[in-house]
Amino acid sequence: MKTGSRILLELLRDHGVDVIFGYPGGAVIQLYDELTRFPEIRHILVRHEQAAAHAADGYARATGRPGVCLATSGPGATNLVTGLACAYFDSVPLIAITGQVATPQLGRDSFQEVDIVGITRSCTKHNYLVRSLRELPNVVQEAFMVATTGRPGPVLIDIPRDVLASQARDASRGKSLSHKRPSRRLGHFLQVRRAAEAIARAQRPILCSGAGVINSGAHAPLQRLAEWMQLPVVTTFLGLGSFPSDHPLSLGMLGMHGTYGANMAVTNADLLLVVGCRLDDRATGNPEGFAPKAKIVHIDIDPSSIGKTVRAHIPIVGDAGEVLKQILECLGDLGAEVPPTRQEWLQRVWKWKGYGPDETEPKEVIRPQQVIKELSQLTSAETIISTDVGQHQMWTALHYSFKIPRTLLSSGGLGAMGYGLPAAIGAQVAFPLREVVCISGDGSFQMNMQELGTLISYDLPLKIVVLNNGSLGMVRQWQSLLFEGRYSETIFERGPDLQKLAQAYGIKSFRALSPDEVVPCLTKGLGEKGPVIMEFLVDPEEKVYPMVLPGRKLDEMIMGKEGQSPSCTKAKVSGRS
Repeated sequence: MKTGSRILLELLRDHGVDVIFGYPGGAVIQLYDELTRFPEIRHILVRHEQAAAHAADGYARATGRPGVCLATSGPGATNLVTGLACAYFDSVPLIAITGQVATPQLGRDSFQEVDIVGITRSCTKHNYLVRSLRELPNVVQEAFMVATTGRPGPVLIDIPRDVLASQARDASRGKSLSHKRPSRRLGHFLQVRRAAEAIARAQRPILCSGAGVINSGAHAPLQRLAEWMQLPVVTTFLGLGSFPSDHPLSLGMLGMHGTYGANMAVTNADLLLVVGCRLDDRATGNPEGFAPKAKIVHIDIDPSSIGKTVRAHIPIVGDAGEVLKQILECLGDLGAEVPPTRQEWLQRVWKWKGYGPDETEPKEVIRPQQVIKELSQLTSAETIISTDVGQHQMWTALHYSFKIPRTLLSSGGLGAMGYGLPAAIGAQVAFPLREVVCISGDGSFQMNMQELGTLISYDLPLKIVVLNNGSLGMVRQWQSLLFEGRYSETIFERGPDLQKLAQAYGIKSFRALSPDEVVPCLTKGLGEKGPVIMEFLVDPEEKVYPMVLPGRKLDEMIMGKEGQSPSCTKAKVSGRS
């Protein structure tokens, strides 16, 4: 006879689960007792359940495999919600397991009873309440299928404590509970042909790569298409790494804080090939003015993502990698060649690519951009970068060179401060021999800095870079630009001494106070074998540019000091070209 707890762990093991991020409690105590008999499944004890979800998220983004987190009932379960919402927005495969009060107590306001299935209905791809042990095998089987097929996402399994304690002879599996049809992987051949013909005819094409390219492993056919047909490439924030940032055809990120070249190219394109992204408001700016001259080809495995924000003239539902291969084959059948006039477009795009905010003025304080650029030079293409949310996140997107997929971990759609450290822990657990760096701000870092305890407990060699400007920098920037500099509750009068905090946890730390200390600080910190905190006191007045203000079009960028014409390093540019 096997308990429900044992059956659950066997099912997880059979699905390839080798690590669980969790925090124990009464409703899952039986499961934690059984876990001691499964040495093949490593458990990482976090210091807060939110961190368990973020760590499982970081593990999933770095590996491509579903991450697993575990929490008890009541507050344990509700503490997972932010992490589940983060994974849902960013299409991350996650399995969250929560304990629940015994089935006879359901609906009676029992101690630590919450309707976590109801609470998470809007931020999970699917969720289950397991009412009997015989349901468990099918639920687990379907949960992994739902989390990993089509557009990936988080799935929650809520299990009452009596189900975990009950016994059965075996974990036999019946039919799947799901009646959903499998996702379409191949695009409709007529739509694919229309897309190929549009690419071959276009005079001013742009290829936009999103996180779906990474999820589907489509970076190789995407790069082949870009090089064959000489398509300049822009990426969404979460698409960074899907196309090498140092490639001659790369224009960087588009959107609210996108590069000048990317935003101008999209605005003036006559064809926009969008692959694996939903084009949310941060990417498009004012949707009515987004790519106004372009025919839009939109490829996504999730039909609800196509045309949600911007009309798609040629919609193609399918897996990004499979559809790109179809397009390549169709272009070959058409005998497609790069039109001679496309060179004129490339010259124009390369000119835009050369423009950028003027950040060359010498200062006595550290520019955060300098820290990110130097970090990029000192790390390898294999280094995994995790960020929190705020100015440092956008500086990383603009100034760190991402060359391969699954090297950027960040909360894109939800924008959850506190994500960076636990997500980096998840990635470091998955890849103990790879270099993992968490880039954070002093505001975000304080959200989950208790996870330094997790870091030292498992002796993880994680490196942490904190850009300390004494404020909630991004909100402060908005207050400066939109509210006449009225800094309401965004300045930290007193923050923790991170050097003493590191010392309290037994972690080595270094601090840079001036520009000439940046490289030595990074070099020493990255050279250490164990965990390190590197703190940089940066200019609080520094802002993230370019910036497209809410409601504006992508070509209406602020490039320098607010209220002034755009100031660029190579030319003064305003309006459309």
